[in-house]
Amino acid sequence: MSFAYKRVLLVGATAGIGAAFADKLILEGAKVIAVGRRQERLDAFVQKHGQEKASSVQYDVNDRAGMDAFVEGIVSQYPDLDCVFLNSGVQAQYRLLRPAEVDLDAFHREMSTNFSRLVDLSIKFLSHLQQKPFSTALLFTTSNIAMIPAMPSPAYSASKAALNAYIYCLRRQIQGRAPESLRSRRRWFRIHDYMGVERGRKMGMPVDEFVEAAWAQLAEGSDHVIVGAMPPADKFMDLVKGRREIFENLSDIMAAHFQL
Repeated sequence: MSFAYKRVLLVGATAGIGAAFADKLILEGAKVIAVGRRQERLDAFVQKHGQEKASSVQYDVNDRAGMDAFVEGIVSQYPDLDCVFLNSGVQAQYRLLRPAEVDLDAFHREMSTNFSRLVDLSIKFLSHLQQKPFSTALLFTTSNIAMIPAMPSPAYSASKAALNAYIYCLRRQIQGRAPESLRSRRRWFRIHDYMGVERGRKMGMPVDEFVEAAWAQLAEGSDHVIVGAMPPADKFMDLVKGRREIFENLSDIMAAHFQL
């Protein structure tokens, strides 16, 4: 099965996994709108693939004041937009037992970048995607650290856990609200990224290998893509599967008391 979407907005497309996914999407026939902070990298991406397949918009996800204009500009310029891929994120380490060295502003900015701003963007684009007469999707890059925290990176771990919980709720509410005909043709994906950001590539697999492994699952239509597993792998996968099963059971109970 091939990837179902033809015009992809990729937020966080200028480095690491985002850049590799942007290249892969174009290779597989999609047109990509690359979003990032570094204009020179955006220009290089468009030059590499040509304006027929690639375009770019410079935007920082932490620019809340400019977010509405960014979203409106995208949806008006690209009425065929059918996939929004939220990939941006940052990761830092904090020595919590050295309180004087902990930059709380940086800590909360990391939480905001990795969680709050992606929630903002997903909600703002969702209203437009829901109105399309064709199949649409929201994709997120999260991390296996959403399940098991990484001790040196408490802000990153907490932000990914929060995003993971948000995606569970968003996906379930969409499934519960959409009629069967709509539910079967709209897929709302979550991508699990084992490696995290640049530093993580040294701990995990090469980025191109990761993208190929993730792509195989995306092309099959999976709404929960997992690449790599924390050791022991069997216990980690049992945790992931068991957590979702418990979530779905709890959602069934709560759905009787919650009107979508």
